[in-house]
Amino acid sequence: QVRLVESGGGLVQPGGSLRLSCAASGTSISFYIMGWYRQAPGKQRELVARITSSGNTDYADSVKGRFTISRENAKKTVYLQMNSLKPEDTALYYCNGVPGPIWSWGQGTQVTVSS
Repeated sequence: QVRLVESGGGLVQPGGSLRLSCAASGTSISFYIMGWYRQAPGKQRELVARITSSGNTDYADSVKGRFTISRENAKKTVYLQMNSLKPEDTALYYCNGVPGPIWSWGQGTQVTVSS
């Protein structure tokens, strides 16, 4: 079993940046495709970025060119660098395997983009 703990969220102005981290404990995540998901109020949870064990990445159209997913397998950590943030990026962000969820959801980290 893997326990996931997300961090790094916060309140940021439009155009700003944040870097999210997802620390996994328990079984190694090295061989799993990992992804960042988000859920805005009143909306379904959606996958915004994913990364394979070898580092290949894929993004939702809404974040392409602004978000970058990366991973450090030795640290069992997945990151999401978010640049040029928009108000519509406001959501609770989670990480998990893909297709998810493979493990129980963590508590998520709140990202709020507002002036």
